[in-house]
Amino acid sequence: MSTYLFALGRWAFRRRRLVLGIWLLVAVLAVVLATASGGKTNDTFTIPGTESQRTTDLLQHTLPALAGGQTQVVFAAPAGRHITDPGPRAAVDASLARIKGVPQVATVSDPYTAHGVSPDGQVALVSVQWGAQPPDVKDASLDALETAVTPARQAGVQVEYSGSVYPGWRLVPSELPELIGLIIAFVILLITFGALVAAGMPILTAILGVVVSLMGITALASVINIASASTTVAIMLGLSCGVDYGLFILFRHRNQLLQGMETEQSVGLAVGTAGGSVVFAALTVIIALCGMSVVGIPFLTVMGLSAAAAVAIALLIALTLLPALLGFAGHRITRFISTRVRPGHHERVAKTSAAESPTTRGARWSRFVVRRDWLVAFTGVALLLLLALPALDMQLGLPSGASKPTSNTQRRAYDLISAHFGPGYNGPLLVVTEHGVPPAAAQRLAAALATQQGVAAAAPLAANPQVAIVRVVPKTGPNDPATADLVHGLRDHRAAIEAVVGAPVLIGGTTASNIDVSQKLADALPVFLAVVVGLAFVLLTLAFRTILVPIKSIIGFLLSVAAAFGAQVAMFQWGWGRHIFGITPTETISFLPLIMLAIIFGLSSDYEVFVVSRIKEDYTASDDARGAVRRGTARSARVVTAAALIMFSIFVAFMFTSDPTIKAIGFSFAVGVFLDAFVVRLTVVPAVMAIVGARIWYHPRWFARYVPDPDIEGSRLEDQLGVPHGSTDARV
Repeated sequence: MSTYLFALGRWAFRRRRLVLGIWLLVAVLAVVLATASGGKTNDTFTIPGTESQRTTDLLQHTLPALAGGQTQVVFAAPAGRHITDPGPRAAVDASLARIKGVPQVATVSDPYTAHGVSPDGQVALVSVQWGAQPPDVKDASLDALETAVTPARQAGVQVEYSGSVYPGWRLVPSELPELIGLIIAFVILLITFGALVAAGMPILTAILGVVVSLMGITALASVINIASASTTVAIMLGLSCGVDYGLFILFRHRNQLLQGMETEQSVGLAVGTAGGSVVFAALTVIIALCGMSVVGIPFLTVMGLSAAAAVAIALLIALTLLPALLGFAGHRITRFISTRVRPGHHERVAKTSAAESPTTRGARWSRFVVRRDWLVAFTGVALLLLLALPALDMQLGLPSGASKPTSNTQRRAYDLISAHFGPGYNGPLLVVTEHGVPPAAAQRLAAALATQQGVAAAAPLAANPQVAIVRVVPKTGPNDPATADLVHGLRDHRAAIEAVVGAPVLIGGTTASNIDVSQKLADALPVFLAVVVGLAFVLLTLAFRTILVPIKSIIGFLLSVAAAFGAQVAMFQWGWGRHIFGITPTETISFLPLIMLAIIFGLSSDYEVFVVSRIKEDYTASDDARGAVRRGTARSARVVTAAALIMFSIFVAFMFTSDPTIKAIGFSFAVGVFLDAFVVRLTVVPAVMAIVGARIWYHPRWFARYVPDPDIEGSRLEDQLGVPHGSTDARV
């Protein structure tokens, strides 16, 4: 593999104008395609095969008016008045008349005749049923809904929205997190390289990759449903991986130039050696993300494939565009900045790093880890296990209005409904008969459901010759475990309910759908974990041609992800971070554990490859197991530290948003990367390898005959080129 990568890097160097032109053309075409398509993301979660999805499908065929999106409009009277007073009521009636004329609106309930006024008379709840699914409700229609309630607002009535679709429901991506992350990444790169050109190059290539990825996802959103979180995850990984992959190759190239190597050969060799580790690392991330498809959840499959595409583009840019830009830059990447306070400092640090001096911080740290191996290993594992303890209390759920910030209209609507009607009115259930029944039977069904434990109210909602629907309001909120118990209880006692109405019934609605999604995701976790662990074993066995290294890596990965789960539960579910992050404690997002398993696995494999490949290379040359651990860790510490800090910073930057889902994702990724890089890969892994010694590289005799050697370190390439390796180069 290293030989092919060497040829690719040298070709990109020689044809740099062509390569640059191709990538710029790809970016322009992606922007044009995204603009022309008009694609937009949405947060409608569906899972084929669940009862709630069967309910939705049935309604689409038999009663389309109730199968579309739904908006709850909450009208709250001014202080000291009631919503039934003549002034507020006239304003609400005028607003309702205008809402009925909004495009795509199918039905509008009248709160004054449909029991939609709260017992205290202060709030009216209006249900707006759309004739289209949430993703198909046009922004123009939502804008018209906002305009329609103007009479109520002019009369001093507070108007808020919630439901499956409402004005402002689509997440508008903010450029602030990306900007903050890029600024921090540039500062870290400037410290690492000490040169402006070298620091800016990975940033430029990462930005181009994100533009191509984001525009591609936007174009696809015009033909398939893509969750807004998919865009965020793709941007996170596109930026972080793009910068990191460029960093690894550029670090190798810059050090080779400082050692006197000719520019073209240095670029080719950097791609052939460090690029091999980058390819392997990227493939592990891509395969893990694509592995999310095995759980059979459409929106999660799309999320994984979108993120995998962003990583693949980052990889292609690192292997082609970066060598081309290095050709344009020449020796300018070794022009160091100099300050009056510390003149020549950055150049001295770079040359010391290139010469692999034992005085570097990485060398001192590796000596400490190897010397205190048992203490370091025990302390690191104990810390990770302690952080993982809160994960035992993890509760899964999908975001509801209760998790939104108080400035959000959905949160304000949720609070008004909970305070004046009861929390269950935020997430009513739908009990649907699978064929038509007489009106008296529907009334009997509603009366029977109203007597069930945990039900606040039940009433017929709609009927036709093919279907009858009863609206059931729980006593508890949509994300309360008691509501899930109610849904499961109704389904478990389905026979008794069907005996009352004389027809088969289904339990559905948005709340039931969210419960089904969370259950399906929880059931998929063990399957996906088995896939990820099996994949890790195969890939790392192939990379290092030994059995013990993959086992050690898998244990480290499990410790990292468990600790990240624990930190997330403590901060976001228990509420330890409510004041720090400005969030409301709520359940762990159902899909977060799955994407964390995929991404932390991929990134942990990155750092495992970058650290252990240096240790293996040294051991092959010296046959000194403990010394190889010490020297290999020292050689990889600086670049792995920079790479991990860049990823950590980019993930943390995404916490500077108002959306609690994005905050939870950013926090979880940041903690996972930080712990895996610094506690596991640069601390526990070297300590364990020092304890085990040469036995860590054991493999059966038949192993070498049947397991191919991908040569990710590029040792054979260096032998072909006559380049010394082992202890004198600065490979990643």
